[in-house]
Amino acid sequence: MKNLLRSMHRWMNDYIKSFYSDDPEVQQGIEIKETHTGYVTANCIELAHYLKFDEHDTNLAEIIGLFHDVGRFRQYSLYKTFNDAQSEDHADLGLKVIDELDFFDQLPADDLKLIRFAIGQHNKKDIAPTDDQRQLLFAKLIRDADKLDIYRVLEPFLAQENAHKMPKFIKGRERPDISPDFVENFIEGRQADYRQIRTNGDRKIVRLMWVYNVNFAWTMRKIVERGYIDKIVDALPMDEKVELGVRRLRDYVQRVCQSD
Repeated sequence: MKNLLRSMHRWMNDYIKSFYSDDPEVQQGIEIKETHTGYVTANCIELAHYLKFDEHDTNLAEIIGLFHDVGRFRQYSLYKTFNDAQSEDHADLGLKVIDELDFFDQLPADDLKLIRFAIGQHNKKDIAPTDDQRQLLFAKLIRDADKLDIYRVLEPFLAQENAHKMPKFIKGRERPDISPDFVENFIEGRQADYRQIRTNGDRKIVRLMWVYNVNFAWTMRKIVERGYIDKIVDALPMDEKVELGVRRLRDYVQRVCQSD
């Protein structure tokens, strides 16, 4: 397995570099995805250690992290966008890339099926129903590892989104910069539909709502330690309803962090 992992890392390194561009905007996008791949792979390994995986399963977690976004590079090459709604689901596209790689044939059939399931489910709103508890566990692992780093990736954009921020608190009327349905979802702890995002406030609500889909206390503690929640809350336009949603969220986060 170690030799196979080394081959996979070499292939991925060369594959990503094949998408490098003289166009600064394109190059920036590729480098963001390249760095993200590295961090998510490291998160998978660290989370596998936290879950006390044996060496074999830790290696599987590493492979899933390494290849979880392999479809992103072909996506940009084909469609000139990283937006799934405007192109093709990048996880499904990634599975097509994996199917073309001979070294995956070296894995036992059950391991390959597990890897495909986890990668295919890493970006879906909900994990597809399965009776296979190992597949479910690895799908939860990659979703947490991915989400943790997406907070890092998106953090610099908060300042840009706040450039024309409304007053911090408005009492007695709806916030004009968070859609009412997003506020209601926030209060109830329900995931919002990404396709319905209309404002920067909606984007911030969506990012906060991700915490309700965090699967492991390890991940939640990392999110809190790195200040991601506080930074988004500090950037939110606030009213009584939003404050209610924030209190609910903070209570939930505290319970998860103390759960083991």
